[in-house]
Amino acid sequence: MWTFLRRISLTQWILIGMALGIALGAWARWYGQPEIATSLRPLSTTFLRMIKSIIVPIIFGTLVVGIAGHGDDMKRVGRLALKSLIYFEIVTTLALFIGLLAVNLVKPGVGVVLAPPAPGAAQPGGEQPTFASVLEHIVPQSFFEAAVQNQVLQVVFFSVIFAVGLSHVRGRPKDAMLGFCEGLAETMFKFTGIVMKFAPIGIGAAMAVTVGHGGFKVLGNLALLVLTLYGALVVFGLLVLFPVAALARVPLRPFVRAVKEPALIAFSTTSSEAALPKAMEQMEAIGVPRRIVAFVMPTGYSFNLDGSTLYLAVASIFAAQAAGVHLTLGQQLLMMLTLMVTTKGVAGVPRASLVILAGTLASFNLPLEAVAVILGVDELMDMARTTVNLIGNCLATVVMGRWEGEFDDRKAEAYLQQPAAAA
Repeated sequence: MWTFLRRISLTQWILIGMALGIALGAWARWYGQPEIATSLRPLSTTFLRMIKSIIVPIIFGTLVVGIAGHGDDMKRVGRLALKSLIYFEIVTTLALFIGLLAVNLVKPGVGVVLAPPAPGAAQPGGEQPTFASVLEHIVPQSFFEAAVQNQVLQVVFFSVIFAVGLSHVRGRPKDAMLGFCEGLAETMFKFTGIVMKFAPIGIGAAMAVTVGHGGFKVLGNLALLVLTLYGALVVFGLLVLFPVAALARVPLRPFVRAVKEPALIAFSTTSSEAALPKAMEQMEAIGVPRRIVAFVMPTGYSFNLDGSTLYLAVASIFAAQAAGVHLTLGQQLLMMLTLMVTTKGVAGVPRASLVILAGTLASFNLPLEAVAVILGVDELMDMARTTVNLIGNCLATVVMGRWEGEFDDRKAEAYLQQPAAAA
């Protein structure tokens, strides 16, 4: 029996927990005793508090490593680094706006009835942030004060300046500080994995509370959320990635054949890093020089998260809609700017986007209860967004090879002639 239970994956446990929570919430609501379901709120609240505890250290660690860790490489490759970063920011910005447009058109969060926050919990308060108020408060008086209050923009501001300063340091001090930040980031990724083991219980409790409080309508909203994301990712592929490939004269048949296996790995594992070695090997096989592959692919994993940024645009506005909070266009654009910065460096870890989402919602005074509801279907969305992250980085590598005039078309043709097993 124990062996059988150990074979059940975390994804399956999450689905089991979600199903049990829905069943309990429905039973309690059917018999007119919703308080039975809502009594489980401390379990979901505990899970949300653990998620909040991850936000500051993981953002600080990944941003510092993502910026300062590439400092020497950027100076060495110069032009390639500048071209890559410009390309990454343009494409991820387009992904954000496509996600923003999709969620505002479909409105999957409208009609969701979130359970009220637990008694004594910190209440979102104050007015919604404006551009002027963000400019006024973006610079922290103290990093530790910003960390305690989970002020994501202030943490990001400090982390970016810190990373830029660190990139100008040389020798052992830089190595020591980078080593610390790398260790912090890796530890927090493992910390996230440990917290996620509690996810089936937290999600089950959250679904019980939500269904017991608001009924079954939330399930239809979640299905619509998943469909909105998948539709937006398809639109992104057709309107952004495909035209980019055409403009850069990317040989589509060799590229599709080369990216197929890494994409399947990313889809099934929901981790871009699991597919990284094979993706790098395949991009080199179709004619991208090794020096370009070695720089663009890892850098893209910090700066070119097309699927994750699009997902976060959809999920954050879904949370606002579910909370009944109207965000003006300016506030939504400000939220997209926040996401554009805070998504750097989290592609390789399953569900790390959840941490970024929680931090962004907290910054914009939106309830974290929406996170637990979204997490019930997060696995379905994670597979798609991780696959798009992988494909987007592979495409970026080929585009940079073409832009530098070093892409080998003959190698791409030769790759296409290889048997499938060899390729």
